[in-house]
Amino acid sequence: MKEFDYIIIGGGCAGLSLAYELEINDKLKEKTLAIIETREEYKRDKTWSFWKVFNHNFDDCVIKSWNNFTINSPDSSHELTNKKFPYQSIDSGKFYKKINSKLSTNSNISFFKNLSEIKSENSIIFNSVHEEELDKSKLWQHFQGIEIETPKNIFDEEIINLMDFNCDQRNDVHFFYTLPFSKNRALIETTWLSALENQSLMDYDLQLENYIKNNLGIKNYKINFTEKGAIPLFYPSLKSENKIINIGSAGGMTRLSTGYTFLNIQEHSKYIVKNIDNIYGAKIFNLGKKYQFLDNIFLKVLKDYPEKMPKIFFNMFKASSDTVIKFLSNKSNLIEDLLIILKMPKWIFLKKMF
Repeated sequence: MKEFDYIIIGGGCAGLSLAYELEINDKLKEKTLAIIETREEYKRDKTWSFWKVFNHNFDDCVIKSWNNFTINSPDSSHELTNKKFPYQSIDSGKFYKKINSKLSTNSNISFFKNLSEIKSENSIIFNSVHEEELDKSKLWQHFQGIEIETPKNIFDEEIINLMDFNCDQRNDVHFFYTLPFSKNRALIETTWLSALENQSLMDYDLQLENYIKNNLGIKNYKINFTEKGAIPLFYPSLKSENKIINIGSAGGMTRLSTGYTFLNIQEHSKYIVKNIDNIYGAKIFNLGKKYQFLDNIFLKVLKDYPEKMPKIFFNMFKASSDTVIKFLSNKSNLIEDLLIILKMPKWIFLKKMF
């Protein structure tokens, strides 16, 4: 069996991002890389969205960018504008194609279906896969989205609806999310923050049908694409092996209060490549202890007071758009953190600190 200098377990967003970063920085000219991925083919299966708070490698994979967004509560609506940090959505199909086209030009890079096909004893291993099934009784962000196309121009393509809480909450936290890619094409998602074991929340098709018909007033449309997923809003416990470096969600790159992961993966990939020659001696990369602390309190409140969350989210976005975007993107300073904290119900959050 062949031996490789580097092994990446999982050829999804995190694995391919790291492989691409290694390749474009000429780290694989004299080193070999094996990527372990079970899928038979790459095709569009996800939409990754985020505020562009720093430059990344995938502007040519962006479906659309927006500078305006709204938050809807049952009582009111709030609109924000930000020219500095556009909200972007990436087409995973274009992302996969771009990276795989680049990797295919280097004969030092190989794909395998199983780790057992190669020798790994002396390799540096990067892992993006959860080995064991995660606890479904804990808090998750789970969702289903459909890209719809209408015969007439219906959508305002310059503004996204980031969170719409005008929907049935069922004693959990539920909102809809609308990204208009054009005047007659949009991605609409139903999103829940709840335990994953509650099957009664997973009638996603009916939820989407009712929302599109009753809330958006759209009767005639076709579905171009469907995506479905679940993001753990907790850090999974992984086997501690000095030899293995975890990346992606498995490496703690998901911001627990939001589910945002894509840009964190890009930042982590750049950090690994910068330190690749001394990767075991480098400091472990994380999103920041303060965000872990604040998110832990936030999620405790969310779990115990789900009925208060629409108002809490709504009030958070009453801060300036720069402040809230930087906070949600792990780029805020202490003053900006304080401005967000002051928007929260003090007594409830204080109780959850202890």
